[in-house]
Amino acid sequence: MTASLYLTQFLTIAIIHLLAVAAPGPDFAMVVRQSVRYGWRTALLTSLGIACGLLIHVTYALLGIGVFIAHSLVAFTVMKVLAAACLIILGIKALQTPPYREDGDGGIEAVRVPGAGKAFVTGVMTNAFNPKAALFILSLFTVVITPGTPGLLQAGYGVYMGVATALWFTLVSSLFSHAAVRSRFLRMGHWFDRTMGTLLIVLGLGVLAAGQE
Repeated sequence: MTASLYLTQFLTIAIIHLLAVAAPGPDFAMVVRQSVRYGWRTALLTSLGIACGLLIHVTYALLGIGVFIAHSLVAFTVMKVLAAACLIILGIKALQTPPYREDGDGGIEAVRVPGAGKAFVTGVMTNAFNPKAALFILSLFTVVITPGTPGLLQAGYGVYMGVATALWFTLVSSLFSHAAVRSRFLRMGHWFDRTMGTLLIVLGLGVLAAGQE
């Protein structure tokens, strides 16, 4: 296979991945909430976790485990339930968030920021347990990438998607954690958390209802 065909593969993967990662979904909703609620550092760690979660799916695909998950009703169902439970639990916690309190200067009182490990693991779980993400990666590796593509090159495609995912959500984190943007959302009070909590629950139910397409 010529270099031009490998380049075509890469560009196809890059474009499809960009459209997929930019589309609103569980990852996007989680990063937005982390950005507004806790700030850039927490959102960045969650973004890196999401990228690592995607690399787990890439590993599945490279090892052939993704095919097993896609065709095993039990494996697919377990992953689906775990993903839905993760999103729904996080959504319920968001709904239970107490109202923001003002400090003595009329600003928003600081909230307790989760630790680095917790923020990172939240990102990993949000993506790694999402069966739709697993099927998306599997479809790329079975439809776009041919069997003749060297394994090292396939791994390179996967690393690119991981890096691109991290960069995209770092950008999202920077946007929504910007002082002016964050302040505007925080001024909505705990209605922001209620809205995001409801969205996470709806996304969780959507994952639970997903079939093996």
